[in-house]
Amino acid sequence: MPNNPIKVGDALPAFTLLDQNNQPVNTTDFLGQPLVIFFYPKDHTPGCTAQACDFRNYESEFQAANAQVIGINDADVASHRGFAEKYNLTYPILSDPGHKVRKSLGASGLLFNTLANRITYVTDENHRVVYIFKSLLRATDHVEESLVFLKSVVK
Repeated sequence: MPNNPIKVGDALPAFTLLDQNNQPVNTTDFLGQPLVIFFYPKDHTPGCTAQACDFRNYESEFQAANAQVIGINDADVASHRGFAEKYNLTYPILSDPGHKVRKSLGASGLLFNTLANRITYVTDENHRVVYIFKSLLRATDHVEESLVFLKSVVK
């Protein structure tokens, strides 16, 4: 891995990736609001689908905390478009070809670093990392963990 893993207290490096609609999304577009960025292994798999749909199901709670949810893996835009359409995912699903962003954050991978591990980063409104949750098997816990943390800091 090129960088040391990003830790709580570190600034999230700004990045731009294409979303499921082939539109560039830059994290700086969301300055002033917390980010909940989750990396997941693969579109259309049981655990990843459950996780993505759970984020969708709790969209109003993330909105109440003024947080922007963003999903990321290395699949191409067409795969993400099909995934988002099939499961009515309204938040950005970003394509990270070659895992450049994931690796820049120092997030570990699976299968010799060829798949994203399941890890969620929560930032404050200035995009400083305030919480990290990592669990491959507890896919839907990423939503609960993120919301519990956000609710504990939102006034």
